[in-house]
Amino acid sequence: MRLLDREVNLNQMSPLTLAFIGDGVYDLLVREKLVCEANRPVGVLNSEKIKTVCCKAQAKIANELLPDLNEEETSVFKRGKNAHAMTVPKNAKRIDYHTATGLEALFGYLYLKGSSDRLRELFEIIEKFDLE
Repeated sequence: MRLLDREVNLNQMSPLTLAFIGDGVYDLLVREKLVCEANRPVGVLNSEKIKTVCCKAQAKIANELLPDLNEEETSVFKRGKNAHAMTVPKNAKRIDYHTATGLEALFGYLYLKGSSDRLRELFEIIEKFDLE
């Protein structure tokens, strides 16, 4: 399910555009999970969110999630990972940033494709990972 019912050609989207929306989709899933777990102060919620949404954690998640991806999903992930981002945040390793971009591209692709069941399935797998 998408929030807006607008036409989009996924084959013409750049991987960085997919990652742009995928970042928001992934962030929303993490926020919803945290809010549903317990009513906590916003500062605590944000601190917990950052542990999962940061570049390093997303890269680790992506690497662990790869075996669970089908061929199409792996292709989208690789397109995102190999995209040429102009800048890398100063607190991130280049390889982590590119890997995290691949994960975000995948989440953006699945969201725009309307594959909410698959998004939930992958997020449930991610929730089982130990990010420490």
